Amino acid sequence: MIKLRFFERSDFQQLINWIETPEFLLQWGGPKFNFPLTEQQLETYLKDANNASSSILVYSVIELETGNVIGHISLGNIDRNNKSARVGKVLVGDKNVRGKGIGLMMMKEILNIAFEELKLRRVSLGVFDFNAPAIACYEKVGFKKERLLRDSRKIGDEYWSLWEMSILENEWKAINFG
Repeated sequence: MIKLRFFERSDFQQLINWIETPEFLLQWGGPKFNFPLTEQQLETYLKDANNASSSILVYSVIELETGNVIGHISLGNIDRNNKSARVGKVLVGDKNVRGKGIGLMMMKEILNIAFEELKLRRVSLGVFDFNAPAIACYEKVGFKKERLLRDSRKIGDEYWSLWEMSILENEWKAINFG
């Protein structure tokens, strides 16, 4: 089992250690970060985060059994008027716990915050089309593919396509409280 707690400066080095390549950084953080990931970039990422009026909530994922930080996730672009937000920065960083359903638990926790605490209507995310395990996880918690953004990110000489996915509050409630 896991819990989410706000991401703190003391978590910076652990996250930096998990991001080993430019490709992995793009998968995790999108185009807003530059490789190598630095504490300064993370300071900027955390600026104005994690308070009652923030447009972004940034979390470390804690394994309850050990107390270890094993991952990272955020809820950003929080728009309280339109009742929407975007899940991002999803990472099961500890390779020893991958493939054990941690990603699914993380998604359930972040959606619980979005729909139960923040009372949002819609949550979206973007995922690269080749990331089949992540897509399967997101579909399992109720996300639906909306559109494919072809060749939307450039990395080296390659272009990557991105699925836009979303889930609505009533879909979340039907799955979790049906």
